[in-house]
Amino acid sequence: MNITLILVIISCIISIMCFNNRGLMDALKHHPYVEARHGQYYRWVTSGFVHGDFIHLGINMFVFYQFGQAIEYYYIGYFGQIGGSFLYLFSYLLIIVMANIRTYYKNINNPYFASVGASGGVSGILFIYILLYPWSMLGLYAIIPVPAIIFGGLYLWYSTWAAKNQQGNIDHDAHFYGAVAGVLIAVVSRPAIFSEFLTSLIRDFPL
Repeated sequence: MNITLILVIISCIISIMCFNNRGLMDALKHHPYVEARHGQYYRWVTSGFVHGDFIHLGINMFVFYQFGQAIEYYYIGYFGQIGGSFLYLFSYLLIIVMANIRTYYKNINNPYFASVGASGGVSGILFIYILLYPWSMLGLYAIIPVPAIIFGGLYLWYSTWAAKNQQGNIDHDAHFYGAVAGVLIAVVSRPAIFSEFLTSLIRDFPL
């Protein structure tokens, strides 16, 4: 059983438990106002394993499973079974944490904002995939085929726009900063990935 599948199972178990236990969800969700006043920074990790409903859970876990396996195999290929698996797990958890930092400072004095979901971590994994395969085809709205590099640009643009213009508890900042965190962690873990990305952009440009 690979790390990606284990993370999917854990996320499903915790999320389903929270569906039936509002107190547990409240204890695990990302809530900057509470975190700052009670030092509950564990929420920066636990919130990535909690979802609002089955649709939210299903979409995140489907996307994560599809791309996470590819990134896990990539890490194992370069760092070995043990080292690669550990680095992949550490990277995913660190992306979730980094994705929550901007939201924390933005809402530190807002008692009404809270968020849940693996979207920040999934965004980071997706953008590592884009670094590796910039011209692979991804489905915009799961229907329209779009090159990964263009999909990534649209994703970042929309996340930035939505964070500034939309109200509610959808954490668009986490989507954006999760994507950025994924790229940064991938480059720090193996700097050659960036030059390979640039080479692939030019060499594999569809004519």
